[in-house]
Amino acid sequence: MSRSKEGSTDRSTTGADRSTPGADFLQLDLTDAPVGGLADWLTRQLRQAVLDGRLPVGGRLPPTRALAAELRVSRGVVTEAYQRLTEDGQVVGRGRAGTVVVAAPIPAVPPPGPAVPPGRSAPPPGPPAGAVDFEALRALPARIDLSPGVPDLAAFPRTAWLRAERSVLDGLSPADFGYGDPRGAPVFRAAVAAWLARNRGIRADPDEVVVVAGVAQAFALLARVLRDEGVADVAVEDPGSLGARQQLANWGLATPPVPVDAHGVRVDDLVATGAPAVLLTPAHQFPTGVVLDGRRRRELMRWVDGGGLVIEDDYDAEHRYDRPPVPALRSLRADGVAYAGSVSKLLAPALRTGWLLPPARYRDAVVAAKRDADLGNAVLPQLVLADLMGNGDLERHLRLVRRRHRERRDATIGAVRRHLPGARVHGAAAGLHLMVTFGTPFSDVDLVTAALARGVKAHPLSWHRHRPGDPGLVLGYAAATAGDIAEGVAVLGESLRDLL
Repeated sequence: MSRSKEGSTDRSTTGADRSTPGADFLQLDLTDAPVGGLADWLTRQLRQAVLDGRLPVGGRLPPTRALAAELRVSRGVVTEAYQRLTEDGQVVGRGRAGTVVVAAPIPAVPPPGPAVPPGRSAPPPGPPAGAVDFEALRALPARIDLSPGVPDLAAFPRTAWLRAERSVLDGLSPADFGYGDPRGAPVFRAAVAAWLARNRGIRADPDEVVVVAGVAQAFALLARVLRDEGVADVAVEDPGSLGARQQLANWGLATPPVPVDAHGVRVDDLVATGAPAVLLTPAHQFPTGVVLDGRRRRELMRWVDGGGLVIEDDYDAEHRYDRPPVPALRSLRADGVAYAGSVSKLLAPALRTGWLLPPARYRDAVVAAKRDADLGNAVLPQLVLADLMGNGDLERHLRLVRRRHRERRDATIGAVRRHLPGARVHGAAAGLHLMVTFGTPFSDVDLVTAALARGVKAHPLSWHRHRPGDPGLVLGYAAATAGDIAEGVAVLGESLRDLL
């Protein structure tokens, strides 16, 4: 490999794409990188990741072309960094198998955390605005479905899945078809730990991972454990996911609302609720799309240090387009953050496979609750997913759907500008949905009802609010074609004109 010349040409942005460059891999963010020393900077980042265990022995570095494209630097910058690590004996090139880590890191052991004190109960909120039957509407068929929370299901990697499934089945013994560990298959828990280290900045041992049937089950297990510990209140974001709020309420927990503004959840208002735990979507708040900023993160960590528990729903953090990666809160605190994620927004909700990283003080109780619930997830999908995570197919799929989702995001913004003049778009930099608000007072429930009568389904923003606010819509775009998006938003525009 030849060493590149570093200089002002290292950053290769184009006039059509001026977003901040960054990569999910190791949460690389070029914001603070020196323009004239990008290879030095990247080498330091990679070397540190090998030393602290985020890149374990056997872990693969992304292809140089793919990483250069994500960072929007010349390929020579990435090649140079890889070459330096090769010369140091930390990585080795293995042809088509890629560049593999061969150095042995020393694992870090997180310190034990304080116990969560019993919480003070807050009065439960009233019913959602408009008294809409959320589950009934979700089940209704529609010609065009712009509901949030669904990825591009047509892009499911069927060929890669079948190939991995055949490979897994060929290697299974009869004993592998019996009951397994309720925490999940060890090989999958190891794959999840490696995935989170590479893509979310989280260092975790596989023994810290509990495999669950999606984030919904993670909430149910945590709710049961917290209730048994005497916790009566779990604060939630306002606006925030109606489904998550209902999930907690079904377990008898009060859900006092905490306002969200342009900087994320208001930690001072969280403290005022007296709730000992809070459910957050900090990397991409649902539905507003805001990111919990640095100052609020520091305030939140001080609250955690005082005994608070954060339930972190990292529901679609992989899908970002115009902003640098945002590390998970779990990467800052292992003892005060219960981290939940899944493959629902990356592959398909039908797989019902996710993971929960509870703080150590709750881990045994969570595993016992999981055992009582279902004896553990189906093993075969876990083994297939472990194969896809390990061989790079899942990251290739992510790069594919990120391009498709971005195109559909752009189509949605264009359609809103054409058919909903005066509407404001929020949260466009990442995720699988947009929030749209209107300055004109009207019932967004009536708007959605009228559009549904014309074959178009969307969410009214008031569903996800605790307190009254501007009317709006939450529009999912990932699962619809550009043509359907344009037609669906046009129908919403017609319905709004009829309503006003």
